Amino acid sequence: MAEFHPRQIIGKWSEGYALDVHTVSSVPIGHNEFGHMQFETTRSAVGELLFRLKNRGDRKVVDELADTTAVFLREWNPGIDMIVPVPASSARAVQPVALLVAGISARLGVPFEDCISKTRRERQLKNVFDLDERLKILAGLYAVDAAKIREKRILLFDDLYRSGATMNSITALLIEQGAAEIFALTMTRTRSFR
Repeated sequence: MAEFHPRQIIGKWSEGYALDVHTVSSVPIGHNEFGHMQFETTRSAVGELLFRLKNRGDRKVVDELADTTAVFLREWNPGIDMIVPVPASSARAVQPVALLVAGISARLGVPFEDCISKTRRERQLKNVFDLDERLKILAGLYAVDAAKIREKRILLFDDLYRSGATMNSITALLIEQGAAEIFALTMTRTRSFR
């Protein structure tokens, strides 16, 4: 099990947490041969495992991340009926959220539902720093299968929390479509977020 330090995340959900910060420090170390600044980055234990999964396709870390998350969820005990993953923002050979949700679901005996779909292709949010601009991109982006979530206590799960725009947008949709209560959980969050 990885060491973790839960951080509360505030949003439209009843209660939410990130298991830890993603990076602890990032120090510039100079430009590479293409003129791009390089950094020496130190990540939290959870952040390092998530980095290996997302950026290196290292599936061997899924069990440790799922075990760690299950320990936290048992301690927190939000009384959820199901886990709903945030849809992937980009196509990858390894979809971290899907792998993690399946592992967490199996460990807790709580079902997960892929009930959120996209209505169109969205512009990547990772390089959009203005919250209002992020919200414009997200407006009307998601749809939900309301029959699957009606009157359910849901854990909305994602891998990385930055501004909360995506999770807040989906939370509002889930509530509008009849979910009883929403809780939010991410593996990590950025050190500075709005």
